[in-house]
Order: sequence, then C-alpha cells, then structure tokens
Amino acid sequence: MAGKIGMAVPLVEMDGDEMTRILWHMIREILIEPYVDLRTEYYDLGLKNRDETGDGVTLDAASAVRRLGVGVKCATITPNAQRMEEYGLREMWRSPNATIRAHLDGTIFRVPILAASIKPFVRTWKKPITIARHAYGDIYRGVEMRVPGKGQAHLVFTDGSGSRQRISVHDFEGPGVLMGMHNLDGSITSFARSCFRFALETKQDLWFSAKDTVSRIYDHRFKDIFTRIFEEEFKERFGQTGIRYFYTLIDDAAARVLGSEGGFIWACKNYDGDVMSDLVGGGFGSIAMMNSVLVSPEEKFVYEAAHGTVTKHYYEHLKGKFTSTNPMATLFAWTGALRKRGELDGCIELARFSERLERSAEQAINNGVMTGDLAKLSDHPGKRVVTSAEFLGEVRSRLEDPRTDV
Repeated sequence: MAGKIGMAVPLVEMDGDEMTRILWHMIREILIEPYVDLRTEYYDLGLKNRDETGDGVTLDAASAVRRLGVGVKCATITPNAQRMEEYGLREMWRSPNATIRAHLDGTIFRVPILAASIKPFVRTWKKPITIARHAYGDIYRGVEMRVPGKGQAHLVFTDGSGSRQRISVHDFEGPGVLMGMHNLDGSITSFARSCFRFALETKQDLWFSAKDTVSRIYDHRFKDIFTRIFEEEFKERFGQTGIRYFYTLIDDAAARVLGSEGGFIWACKNYDGDVMSDLVGGGFGSIAMMNSVLVSPEEKFVYEAAHGTVTKHYYEHLKGKFTSTNPMATLFAWTGALRKRGELDGCIELARFSERLERSAEQAINNGVMTGDLAKLSDHPGKRVVTSAEFLGEVRSRLEDPRTDV
C-alpha cells in the first residue's frame, strides 16, 4: 500500500480501561496508523479520568459525537463497590455507555462476526442474528432506594399544573428495596423507526419482543408504538421488500431464536437487549466476536465492542505475562468507524481499507490462526493459538498481501 489514506474529518476517539485499553493502542499502532493519516479528537474515558473530571469527559465525548458524527469507543468499567475501593473513586459513576446513549438516544445494533472455522454452539444457526437494543431508559436510568423497615411506598406524578396522580407500590412489613424507572414516547418512537429502517436496509425480518401480558402499561406502550409506526410508515415497504415484522412475548422469542437458522433482527428493550446480545454472541461462539454500533435519530454513530474490559487478562498483563485476548470486536469497532467516516466524507479509499482490514482478520482465523477463546471452539485441523500481538501481526501480513480479497 503506497502512501497513507487521508481523513477530512476526525473521529471521536474514546479510550477505555484495562486489557481492552492495551488492545486499543496495539490495533491503532499495528493496523491503522501505518496506513491511515489518522485524525481523532481524543477523550480518555478511563475510570481514573472520569473520576478526576466528575464524569464530565463522558458528556464532552458524547457532545463531540453530535458535532463530528462518528465516534469509536473502547470498553470501559462501570464501577461497583469493589471498583470504588480499588480505584479510590469519589463516586460510583454511571455506566459511560448509558450516559452516551442517553445523550444521543437511538438504537444499538449488535451483530456477530462469523468465521467459517468457528462453529456456533446452537447448531441450527447459519446466519447472523442482529440484536437491536433500545438505548434509553429502563433500569439504566432508574432510581433506587433501600427501604429500612415497615412503611408504604407510592408512585407519584405531578403535572405542570400541580395536579397529582398517586398509586400504591407496596406496603412494606420489613426491609426491602425499591426502584423507579421510566421511558419516553419520543425515544421509543425513534427506536421503532431505527429498527424498521435497518430491516429495510438489510432486507431482514424484524422481531420485537417485550412482556406486555405482565407490564400492561410500560411494555404495552412499546408494543403500541411499534404497531402504529409500522402500520403508518413501513407496512407497504416491508411488503414490497418481501420481509415481515411481528411482535411476540420475550419468552416466546427466546425459544424461537434457539430453534431458528438466524438471518433476522431481534429488537429488544434496553435491559433485554443487554442480556440477549451476550446470549447471541456466546451462542455463535464468543462475545469477543460481537460488534456494536449506536445509531442516533440524527444519524450519529458510535462504534464499540459489545464485551467488557477483560479484567482477568489485564491482571495477567500487569504481571508481565503474554495474553491471548481476542481483539476482533475492538478491531471491528475501529473498522466500522473508519468505514462510516469514509462513507460520510466520500473517501472511498478509507471505506475500502476498512473492508480489507476486516477480511484480513477473518482470513487469519479461517486459516487457523486464533486466540485461545476461539481455539476451544474451532475444529480447524491446523489451528494455532497465538498471543494478541501475534494475531495482530498475522492480520497485518494478510493486509499487505495483494491476494487478500476485499
């Protein structure tokens, strides 16, 4: 490859934590910077910097995505009590992903990365299953309370005129816990439209699941809005494209998914999508083979891996040991962002480079070169377990091979 590929507009680069932070910079240095004149607006979303900035850096990064249009994010820690003590945090900060999602609104699409040499655990699955996850509300914006003892809990809404609606939640006879959560018609509507548009673009059936038989107001509102948007805006186009939309209960959807061959989009509420994307990723072999993109209603994009920070490997790395951490989802976050930047800016070379880099990584795995997690799943006769750095080197050799298909 002669000369570096230029970029007209920067990416919003959001650094992260632990082993994925190590992989992040390895990918940057080995597979991107030698070939691309990389321009980024950098934000350090590592836990220490979030604590030092009062989490202001996360909001700054989200605002930058609104301004520049495309971001790429490394996996980050959502602290619990143990992490607060470990890092000496001032506060148990919210999930940065949830903060960014709330700021941008929209939908997260998570798609497994398939490799011919890796067989899914679910033997019927032959095509990718895309999880479309609502990116706002539910427990991620919930408020919680520890109930100390006997008493009454109520849900109260006061409108603009001061009028109140009040319903009883529970009469506590002893200690317990409470949670209040919410959602917005506008956000649910954006979610529905994003799912229908994605289904049309990819020519895949769309399933939506919730639990309206139990949650007869909250979940039923999702169902009603999806139905209205479909009937008014998308039904005719779905018919013309030859794809279908249907709603079912989430327990029924889970059973159907396991018996399917894949090749569809499964739309879920926020928490449901969080869980089911890990189920689907694991079912295809590894959640380290699951890429993710947040798409806002204004068509702003944030690409990231669907997995966490790989803490166990990070502690091994700190001891000076070599790790065989799978970098595929983090690599595909970079390639997805670079490809979208190229598409938006009319830079065909950048989009083609991203495609070629993805094919080079897939080719390495299909040739039997893989990290430890994939080797356990592969029946490739000549498989070879390599470290993360060795794998990235193998990808680079294929990237520079003119025989690599795009």
